[in-house]
Amino acid sequence: MNFLWGAATSSYQIEGAATADGRTPSIWDTFSRTPGKVKNGETGDVACDHYHRYPDDIRLMSELGLRAYRFSVAWPRIVPEPGTVNPKGLDFYSHLVDTLLERDITPWPTLYHWDLPQYLEDAGGWPNRDTAYRFAEYAALVHDRLSDRVTNWTTLNEPWCSSLLGYAAGEHAPGRTEPGKAIEAVHHLLLGHGLAVQNLSGKVGITLNMTHVTPATGSPEDADAARRIDGLQNRLFIDPVLLGSYPEDVVKDLAHLSDFGHVREGDLDTISLPIDMLGINYYSPALVAAGNESGGLTPWIGAEDVRWVDGGRARTTMNWEIDEQGLLDLLRRIQKDYPAVDLYITENGAAFADEVSADGGVHDAGRVDYLSRHIEACAEAVRDGVQLKGYFAWSLLDNFEWAHGYGQRFGIVHVDFETQKRTPKDSALWYASRIKRPL
Repeated sequence: MNFLWGAATSSYQIEGAATADGRTPSIWDTFSRTPGKVKNGETGDVACDHYHRYPDDIRLMSELGLRAYRFSVAWPRIVPEPGTVNPKGLDFYSHLVDTLLERDITPWPTLYHWDLPQYLEDAGGWPNRDTAYRFAEYAALVHDRLSDRVTNWTTLNEPWCSSLLGYAAGEHAPGRTEPGKAIEAVHHLLLGHGLAVQNLSGKVGITLNMTHVTPATGSPEDADAARRIDGLQNRLFIDPVLLGSYPEDVVKDLAHLSDFGHVREGDLDTISLPIDMLGINYYSPALVAAGNESGGLTPWIGAEDVRWVDGGRARTTMNWEIDEQGLLDLLRRIQKDYPAVDLYITENGAAFADEVSADGGVHDAGRVDYLSRHIEACAEAVRDGVQLKGYFAWSLLDNFEWAHGYGQRFGIVHVDFETQKRTPKDSALWYASRIKRPL
């Protein structure tokens, strides 16, 4: 089996160079500079300085034996103002792709990993239907420049986060708390995906962050809680893409917020255009029960009265429970319930409090264990007949972890953010050894 092994990053989290070579602000530049939004007031202005250090980072990828690199393209580098194209932005990604290919590493670009140009947010953002068309135009620009060398394209990364965290909960950029607008954002993100598919060639897909949801007890109330969370986290996104419809029960759950009048005739046909691959980002399971005493506005619009239950498992420093069985169950479920499509784990990893030891190493045994267990779950899924074709560890580098700033380290490579020194952790060395063997 020709299984693809790689690692993943995203533009705002690692590139830095926030104003270099014509780049203009994204919603994450604005959000991170707004007091109280990001831990310690940190921003991605410098991050890992990958924009200037990418040749060395790619050399490190090669030394680790990575066969593919999943990165994202910064939309504000390519279209810094409405109707303009920035040659220097396209040049950066062209040079990045060339350098990857020189090292025999397959480039795997994602066109949108949350860094919407601020001028588009000023015009309404993702709740504005026009943004979907602007995304398709931008996708065509990048494709036209790179398609002679790039054959694997991901349109969106985790539209759940872009819509519900960004426009309902306000926990991510742009920081709005408008649930009805968040539902419109869901649709326009997916519409943008479908419109972009029409402008791309090669192997094209989308990445969804999905989880395995189970009820805490056998009660009907807890079963309904699990149904609602599964609907909002998983089915609201995968059903339109692979089945061409929104799940009826979720539409009913959200009826008090939206009549879905923003869905126009033909939209779902566009959203469900055939794709070649589905990326799955998996980190943690969801054990849920009815009854949320805290209430308040959450990304779980339509399920505010659901609470998360402690499953008694070990947790990462993100307070996420570790459960590789959830990944296996999720993969089996997708294979069983949806039309056949190649699956890739496009993100999977864990945050821990990593430090450089006196011997100069970073001994992250917890991450080695996490990766080992989840990769074995992938292997079991393949033995079960799941159409899983590749795995990307999240992340190559410690980076700017969104609203958590630099306090959460997901990298298999440690980054000293003062000196920008890279130190492969034990997990990187383990992963380099593991990927030499068959899945």
